[in-house]
Amino acid sequence: MIADFARVANGKLDVIGGGWSMMNAQGPFGFFVAALFQIPWDQTNAKHRFRLELLDADGQGVPIPSGETVRAEGEFEVGRPAGLRPGTPVDAPLVVDETKEDWFVAFSVRHAAAPA
Repeated sequence: MIADFARVANGKLDVIGGGWSMMNAQGPFGFFVAALFQIPWDQTNAKHRFRLELLDADGQGVPIPSGETVRAEGEFEVGRPAGLRPGTPVDAPLVVDETKEDWFVAFSVRHAAAPA
C-alpha cells in the first residue's frame, strides 16, 4: 500500500492517507510503502525474503538514472509466540521509509482543473 505516512509501532501498522495510486500535482511530496505479511504458522521461525519494486503501467520496473529499477528488498524472520494455536498466521508489518538519492524518478500526476 502506498501512503502519505506509515510506521510500525508495537507490532502494528500506523497508516495515514493510505491506499492511493494517483495524486494531484500540489508541489513536492513524499510517500511510504506499507506492507503486512501474514506468515503461515508452519513457516514461522524461518527466514523469508521480500522484494518490492516500483512498476509502470505496463508492469515494467521504473528505471533510475543508473539504469537500475526502484526497489527495496530484504529478509525477515518471525517467531511463533508461546501458546499460539496451531494454524494461526503471524503478522509481520513492514514500512519502507528509507529514501535513497537515486530513487527519485519522474512520474505522471493529474493536474487539478482550474476553478471557473
